[in-house]
Amino acid sequence: MNFLQAIVLSVVEGLTEFLPISSTGHMVLVSKLLNIMQSDFVKSFEIIIQLGSIFAVIFLYWNLISKNLKVWKKIITAFIPTGVIGFVLYKMIKSFLLGNSLVTLLALLIGGLLIIILEKIYNERASDADNIEKISYKNAFLIGIFQSVSVIPGVSRSAATVIPALFLGTKRKTAVEFSFLLAIPTMFAATGLDLMKSNFSFTLSQYLILLTGFIGAFLVAIVAVKFLLNFIKKHTFIPFGIYRIILAIIFGLFILR
Repeated sequence: MNFLQAIVLSVVEGLTEFLPISSTGHMVLVSKLLNIMQSDFVKSFEIIIQLGSIFAVIFLYWNLISKNLKVWKKIITAFIPTGVIGFVLYKMIKSFLLGNSLVTLLALLIGGLLIIILEKIYNERASDADNIEKISYKNAFLIGIFQSVSVIPGVSRSAATVIPALFLGTKRKTAVEFSFLLAIPTMFAATGLDLMKSNFSFTLSQYLILLTGFIGAFLVAIVAVKFLLNFIKKHTFIPFGIYRIILAIIFGLFILR
């Protein structure tokens, strides 16, 4: 992987991390287009630069997360299922799931269909939680269980948390913001685990490539987060579901032919 490829992937990561279209899935597919071989370093890169996007959330929501312990309790409760599953299945995730184009395309396609179907039957209620503090610990844990499915590339961590949160009685903006904040411990844990498993055995050039990807993802994610918050004021996630289906079909025709 060279620096230009790292910049392209960081832009893709920053744009897609918080949208319900799967950042990991996009990086896998774009890597295929750029002819980037799925080495252990590339797989680590795809995991670690997600931390850049997470720092964008920390930057934007610092006042909330630095002062509200109750919000953190809900976030940690939701993180537990993914933390356990990610640790137990780490080897399988990295050796089989990451970089698997067929798995990614199927997850994009099926996820897109589910988003459209679920949005069609969803109706927001006046009693739904309109801030994170009102999300019950039980619902936070259930959202975390759904998030754990996103270890499959193409599923989308955002979709796997926001859509279930809606059906568990959370208003759309609150569900999206909870998904943003839940990404903080999730991505820190994923990055930390990957660094420990790799024994920090990167070259100086690879560290510089990681830094490039981190900075690029951070800057682009700030824009993406603001875009999504404005988008959901007037729209559902159905356009993203349609996008996922179209993307899966196009890449399927070119990559799996």
